[in-house]
Amino acid sequence: MNQEPIVRLKNLHKNFGCVKAVEDVCLDIQPGEIFGFLGPNGAGKTTTIAMMLGLIHSSSGQIEIMGEKITPGKTKILGHVGALVGASSAIIPYLSAREHLKLVARLHPDVDARRIEEVLDMVNLSDAAGRKAGKYSTGMKQRLGMAMALVHKPELLILDEPTNGMDPAGMRDMRLLLTRLASEGVTIFLSSHLLHEVEQVCERVALLNNGRVIADGNVATLIKRMTPDMQTQTTNPTNPVINPAGVDLESVFLQLTQTA
Repeated sequence: MNQEPIVRLKNLHKNFGCVKAVEDVCLDIQPGEIFGFLGPNGAGKTTTIAMMLGLIHSSSGQIEIMGEKITPGKTKILGHVGALVGASSAIIPYLSAREHLKLVARLHPDVDARRIEEVLDMVNLSDAAGRKAGKYSTGMKQRLGMAMALVHKPELLILDEPTNGMDPAGMRDMRLLLTRLASEGVTIFLSSHLLHEVEQVCERVALLNNGRVIADGNVATLIKRMTPDMQTQTTNPTNPVINPAGVDLESVFLQLTQTA
């Protein structure tokens, strides 16, 4: 029996005056998957996420999370959602990582001291948990933002560039954590510019350009579908998109966003 999507976006639009920031976006995200949400700067990714989190109104269309419609002022279901969006802006410089999590825990009565320590360990911040967060590097602030998103055991994670500022080891740790969470049944909506990272952890993706979804589906299928068209262009020296060593998600992304 098919499961109902945990996230459903139906004909979603957002206009800022005459600017169409998001235009007719339709997506279904299935329980337990890591779904990649890709697009160049200004494509509408952050605006879409803001609508999903009830931070701004859509101009039209519908957002459902776990079967509940989301609008500003009607966001009770978001208590089952964790989000990492602009982690640095959520950091209070004079509080430690542990104090941040205790603050978040006040909103979730089921979160106890043991869970706080467990999450600090999950994001590799245990050794720095007592230091003031204002002294953290960008990558450490991202880890703290991730811990704040995870502390209440959400069923859905919405992540905007979660590896921003991380070194290669930190990126690997984040990739392993996301894979582990998905194996435990957590659904992850991942917006990222790091296409090689997305290709390693996501089975399905959507490519957004100028506010519209221009492609979506299984990563391997998208690459296979694009490969014949792209290989026919490898003899054209003026085409900068083609990767002569082989077609990957980055090649597909560049091809589609530059020709859309």
